[in-house]
Amino acid sequence: ILKQVVTPLKVVAANSALRLRAILDFEDDDEEKRTAGDEWLFEGPGTYIPRKEVVIEETVRATVIRPNQAIRLRARKETIDRQGVARVTGEEWLVKKTGAYLPGAYEEVVDVVNAYVLTDKKALHMRSLRTFKDDFGVTRKNGEEWLIKMTDTETHIPNVYEEVVGVVNITTLTSRQYCIILDPSDEHGRPQLGRKKLVKGECSFFLLPGERFERGIQNVYVLGEDEGVILRATESFKDTDAPDEKDVERKPGDKWMIRGPAEYVPPAKVEVIMKRTAI
Repeated sequence: ILKQVVTPLKVVAANSALRLRAILDFEDDDEEKRTAGDEWLFEGPGTYIPRKEVVIEETVRATVIRPNQAIRLRARKETIDRQGVARVTGEEWLVKKTGAYLPGAYEEVVDVVNAYVLTDKKALHMRSLRTFKDDFGVTRKNGEEWLIKMTDTETHIPNVYEEVVGVVNITTLTSRQYCIILDPSDEHGRPQLGRKKLVKGECSFFLLPGERFERGIQNVYVLGEDEGVILRATESFKDTDAPDEKDVERKPGDKWMIRGPAEYVPPAKVEVIMKRTAI
């Protein structure tokens, strides 16, 4: 007695597969033991011969990975991926190799990820979602933020454990400009909270994560012979620009004047109260 009507055999094309599931324990033609619930792929090209112990779950098709692209995969249960790496349930990873990729029986495609193209005027502001080692071999801690510039790589595909916070544009100062940066980072990229840093032009730089301008980009004070600026110290420091050319210890609240002709850039611990012209 026929349990079901006669159906044609399934022809599986290249770059596609049938995801199969065992409903009974059995040993297949290759002497591999299958347990009820096991899943595997029958990959094309080929013709699939059905078995009573097996049901077809779905047809799986390859995803094409183009240059500067990657696919993000997730493990549906513990498995060994196509690179031979053991993956645990829920783990995600990227495949960047260009060409067609056929997900394994316990893999699912989460997304296709496009690369960010970097230039000498744009950088990527990144944030770590957990502790991991990035594409450049640097260990990033959970919540850590950093920049990726064109000097690091021309294109970047974000790792599954990092996110792009935004694109940072370069800041360019002319020879007549300066700026003061609040909470500047040290040489290791750690923010120095509460500190200030004076940057004079001519130069170009990227603001690092956590840094910000105190008052944006400022113009250098160009003083004529009959002009001057009144200054006030906001913190204690040694003034090397004193009018009498001797170092002067300034204390918070101290006031003094710089007279022209001169080009003057106030240090980070000094504020300009006003500019005056002789009567």
